[in-house]
Amino acid sequence: MENTITKDHIEQIINKSKFRIMESFDKVTIVSMRLPNGFVITESSACVDPLNYNKEIGVSICKKRIEDKLWELEGYRLQCSLKEGE
Repeated sequence: MENTITKDHIEQIINKSKFRIMESFDKVTIVSMRLPNGFVITESSACVDPLNYNKEIGVSICKKRIEDKLWELEGYRLQCSLKEGE
């Protein structure tokens, strides 16, 4: 059993996932990603002044946070698998 999570592994999961992007109150971006197994990760990004709101920037921030969370979750999953294999 491998004892590492790779960037390729994370990208494969992301590529097989579905995204939903929403906007709220003219200054908030909400991105949800449904993983292939059905688990959903949701992140949000907001600005103070709606005049400064940029959806693309919000989506980029949220997707980066989701990717970071996915690294954590996959690391936890791997740690559990390794422990069970001892």
